[in-house]
This record gives sequence, structure tokens and C-alpha cells, in this order.
Amino acid sequence: MTTTEADPTPEATPNGAAPEPTDENIWLEDIYGEGPLAWVREQNARTEDLLEDAAYGTLEESILEVLDSTDRIAMVGKRGSWYYNFWKDQHNPRGLWRRTTWESYQEDTPEWDVLVDFDALSAAEGTEWVFHGATFLRPAAGADHRFALLALSPDGGDANRYREFDVETRSFVEPTEGGFDLPTAKGNVSWLDADTLLVSSTAEGLPVTTSSYARTAVQLTRGQLLADAPRIFEVAADHMLATVVHDSTPGYERTFSVDYIDFFNRSTALRTADGWTTLDIPTDVDASAHRDWLLLRPQGDWTVGDTTYPGGSLLAADFDSFMAGARNLSVLFTPDSQTSLQSWSWTRNFLLLNLLRDVSSEIHVLDPSRAGSSTCSLPGAWASSLLDACPPLHDVNAYAVDDEDEAEDAGNDFWLIATGFTTPSTLMRGTLQRQGTDDGGTTVVSEHAVVKASPSFFLDDDYEVQQHFATSADGTKVPYFQVASKDLILDGQNPTQLSGYGGFEISRTPAYSGTIGRAWLERRSEPVAGVDGAEPHSRGGVFVVANIRGGGEYGPSWHRAALQEKRHRAYEDFAAVAQHLISRGVTSRDRLGCVGGSNGGLLVGNMLTQYPELFGAVSCGVPLLDMRRYTKLSAGYSWIAEYGDPDQAEQWDFIQTFSPYHLLRDGVEYPETFIWTATSDDRVGPVQARKMAARMQAMGIRNVWFHEALEGGHAGASDNRQAAALQGRSQHFLWRALAGGV
Repeated sequence: MTTTEADPTPEATPNGAAPEPTDENIWLEDIYGEGPLAWVREQNARTEDLLEDAAYGTLEESILEVLDSTDRIAMVGKRGSWYYNFWKDQHNPRGLWRRTTWESYQEDTPEWDVLVDFDALSAAEGTEWVFHGATFLRPAAGADHRFALLALSPDGGDANRYREFDVETRSFVEPTEGGFDLPTAKGNVSWLDADTLLVSSTAEGLPVTTSSYARTAVQLTRGQLLADAPRIFEVAADHMLATVVHDSTPGYERTFSVDYIDFFNRSTALRTADGWTTLDIPTDVDASAHRDWLLLRPQGDWTVGDTTYPGGSLLAADFDSFMAGARNLSVLFTPDSQTSLQSWSWTRNFLLLNLLRDVSSEIHVLDPSRAGSSTCSLPGAWASSLLDACPPLHDVNAYAVDDEDEAEDAGNDFWLIATGFTTPSTLMRGTLQRQGTDDGGTTVVSEHAVVKASPSFFLDDDYEVQQHFATSADGTKVPYFQVASKDLILDGQNPTQLSGYGGFEISRTPAYSGTIGRAWLERRSEPVAGVDGAEPHSRGGVFVVANIRGGGEYGPSWHRAALQEKRHRAYEDFAAVAQHLISRGVTSRDRLGCVGGSNGGLLVGNMLTQYPELFGAVSCGVPLLDMRRYTKLSAGYSWIAEYGDPDQAEQWDFIQTFSPYHLLRDGVEYPETFIWTATSDDRVGPVQARKMAARMQAMGIRNVWFHEALEGGHAGASDNRQAAALQGRSQHFLWRALAGGV
């Protein structure tokens, strides 16, 4: 029986509040309850019996070989004279935190100085630690980086324990010796000086926002208990979170607080002798400081004086002048219908802009010392030049190696990471420098060379990447990437996996995946007869990524087009891509599956419930699905700006139109469905996935499968073996459903 209607006799609710529909599965919201976990174990066993056959075992090992490959690029971050890396493989499933020199890193087999062996640490302490990064204390001038705060999660979730570590002695600085050791909690930490931290945390009784994040920030000195530290900043309970961060750049030391009101609005303030001075900008303008400069990126159109700056543009101002009241803004980038700004990075003297033009990368170098010129296609206040490093239909990102490096003269060095669906990732390093021109002026020249290249994990030369555009219901052109064999037969019989996200201004860009190559592109079906009596032909998989609205592929306007009451546009876009694939003869309903995680899980949940006629299978991971109660589960309250507030009747009116848990209907032929999640996911949580599977099974819907990993957080996996199992189950499920198994 389906229970999707509001309770006919709901309890009295405040004015404007929406009544809650009857929920027969609310008992599954007890995440660690004995009954719900017994249900999870039963579901896991049932799913594993279905999926974990001989073919699955081979597939999992093939994926694990990719994840454990020692030929992968060991990406590094420079601190002082050392290059740091975190590495996991079959011998080190929890990972190694290690470092090397630049000279050694350039070798095929660098000599690594291991700082922490997390497998050994986990065994010694009886906790399966998951490393979430290191925050270094800036050393005195001329000294090297020595002390860092390591973020360690006990289960892979977002809550971390911060512990002080000495890289010289390769050991933690114990609290008995005055070392910092912060209890496991959600929050963040920043060094103010060698003996003082700025901490936002939910531990030791500190206030928590409705979104489950830290509400206050404290200033913690060595030897002091977190609960006793003076509170220096606080936000409203219904705001998302509070953070305080210190910029320790010599000569530009500044401390900022950020009141994250919601995902897209924040208030930033500078700490002064008189307290906090709030930056006089709209809450939807992102602000970042770098030495003399303040960079501003408005989400929506922003009018200052007589000038309106479009959303998605990038502006610059002298920091001190802006704080003093001047509003002399320089335009560094203005978006157009094809181009958006994705990120930026400062070297010592230059600014790197990473753009997307129709979802292909384009990189520009800006020189603040020179006025704008027309030497490239990016007009602006500062002279700019195009960095020649971006082939079509690829994702290439540039960012500084170490903008403060002086000793090694690397301040204007930059990393380039290039990847494509059939191009293994390549790491390059380059240098920017000014060079005189024949007319007496200057220009910026760059040199870059390959440092490391990942191996191929499948026969990528056998496949080609195409970009197509589907027309959505309102006439919007929606791009998508198609990766398929060069001899693809357009007869509708190709197993096709359609992936998407469409939320939070996150862009889906071309990226190499050995897992997709091995588990989908290279896998072969049993011979399938073509149309009009064509000879049976074995097929490989087709992989498709849809760049739907709600994402950031075309900047903030592309995102805002699918916010809240306009959410249906993201789903119409995705459905339009599915229909375009079918109309082009790439695939058919029985051969087409879709996959998504988190907000992408909500996306494919709506494909399941609103467009079941388009798909033969749905793989739905760590999903939002119950949009009536999502704000009450895990960190859900923080996403009201994206989806709306279901407790408000007028907003529930539109939210319920994309709440898959409430859109299930009797008598519908639903695609085969696999719903997967993780118990320790403290961001979305496992509850919504559990309830959706339980309701579908109770309705008698066939071929509904559920699996819940017991650790791994929102990623669903804490080590490579778990990641291979998670990816293997999803890929194997889709292949069985769409290609009939092998």
C-alpha cells in the first residue's frame, strides 16, 4: 500500500506549516537502532546474494587494481621545501602521509619519507582512522614547516578529531606535553599563532546550528579545555555554520569570520581592535583576500553606484581602500552565454582563471601590474593572456605551487592537471614570467612541462568522446558528453549509463576513469540482434554525462535556473538527454540506465518516479529522497536554500512535486532499482535510502535492491577495497539489468 497523502487528521501545526504525510517507515530513522540495523543486514545479504557472483568478483578485482595501482600520479602539495602526499594502495588501505623533495619527486620512483602510517596507527589505537588532511602552522622566517593539525575521522564521516603532529619527530604532540588534541566533532580549525588556535566545533557542549554544524568559534590556547575557551564569534541557530580563519601571510596578517547563512549566502567580517567589521557587500557575493587585493564574485547581479555587475563576474578592489569605503571595482571577468568562471588561483605576481567554455576548459593569466589589453578573448581591467594548455573536450585546471616561496624562486610556478574521458590524467608544472616586447612593453609568457602521467587502464584509443546538445522542455539547449566505441552501431541496442548531478553549482566536467573504462566501456554483452534482422552483435557500454541546470557549467545563472520551485528544470533536462540518446539510436528504454549520488541520487530518484518509461535501471546512491523530512535528518537543514523549506506549506506545495518518496504510485512499471548508502554518512545519512527501499518493497515493486556500507561516510568507502566494492556493485547491477549479464 502506498502512503503518500498527508494525514487526514494531522496534529495542529503553526500557521503556514505543512502537515507531514503519514510515514510508515519512520522507525528506520533510528540510524544505529537494533531493529533498523537488523533490517539493513537482511537487505545487504539479499543484495550480495544477487550481485556478488563470479563475474562480480572479477569486476571488483579489476576495479581494485585501478585504485591500488602504484603507477597512479601521487599528487603533492608544497609546504616549505617539502612536497607532501597522501597515498593508499593494497598494502596501505588506510594510507600513508608522506613527503619528498622536488628532485626526488621528478624521479620515476621517488624516495618517500613516511610521516604517518594510518594502518599502523589504527591498529595501535583501535580506531579505523580516515585521514582528512593537514593544516600547517606557518613557521618563523627562514624555518621549515614543522607542526600541523591532522584531521582524523573515526568512521569516514564529516566529524574530525584534530591532533597536533610534529613532522620532524614523526609523532603526535601529546596533550600531556601541551599538544593540541580536539575532540571528534564537526567544525574547522585555524592557527592564530604557535600557541593559539581559532576553532569552530560542536564538541564539549558548544552550540550547534539546526544544520548540525558549529554555531560558535572560540580562541583556544595551549592547555585550555575547549569548553573553557573564550567565544569570539557566534551565528544564529538557524544559520548553517560559523567559521573563523587567520591569514598569516607576512605583512598581511588578517583574521576573518564567516557567518554561513545558508549554502549561497554568507557574511564575512574582519577582526579589528574594535571587534568585527563586516564587509559591506551583499550576502550572495563571495569574498577572498590576497595580499593587497580583495576579489569579489557575485552570485546574482550586483549594482554598485551606477554600474551593475552580472552574476558570475569577478571583480577586484584594493583591500584597505574597500574597507575604508571606496568602491573602485575592477572587472576581471564577465560571463557570457558560453563561458563561466570555475575557480582562480594566485601565484606571487599573477592570477590564474580557470574557465569553462561549453564545458571545455580555458585558462587565462591576468597581470595586475598591467592595464587590460585585447591580446586575448578575455577583456578586463588587467592584461590577460591565454594559457595554451587546453585541448577540446578536456578538463584542465591551473593553480599555484606555492605563491609565497622565495627561497626556491617558485612563487610564480603553477601546476596544471589535465584529464579527459579517454585521456589519463597528466600533471604538469610551469612558470609565469614577464617578458619585454618589441614595442617596449611587457607580456606574460609561460613554460610548462609534464612531470607525471597516469597510465591507461583500458584501451582508450578504441573510444571517442562526442559532445551533443539536447533540447529541454522549455527550449534550453543542454550539453552532454558521450563516450563510446568508435564503431558504435546506432540501432538502439547499446547498454548506456547516463550520469548527472545538477545541483549546488557543481560542474560535471570530462574526467578519466579507469573504473568506468573497465567496468562499463570495455565490458561486452552477449550477442544482441540489431534492428531489421541485423546479425547479433556483442556490445560494449556507452557512458554519458549530462550537464543539466542546477550545476555550475554555465555559472550561477545555470544553477539558479533550477533552484527550489524551478527544480523540475533539472529533471526535464536530464530526461531530455535520455530522450535524445534514444532518438539518436544510441540506446532504448530497456538498455538505458541512470546513476547518481547525493543530490544526484535525488535526480535519479525523480527519474525513477517521474520518468520510469525512459529507463530500464536506476542506481541511486547516498540519496536525498524524502523531501518532507530531509531538513530534520543529518545535515539536511543546510540545504533549504537549494530545495526550499518543506515545513512551510507554500513551499511544500512545490517540494512535494520532486520528493521521490512521496511520488511512488501503485500500478506503475518501475525500472529495476538499486539504492545504496552508508551508515556513517553524517551529511545526507542512510535514512532516506532505507525508507525508499522499504516502501518500494512493501508496495510489491519488483527488482528493488538495497545495500548499506557500515562505514565510509558520505563517500561510502574508507579504503580502496570498500570503494571497489561500492563501485563494483553499482556497475554490476546496471550491467546485469541493461545487458543481461555476461
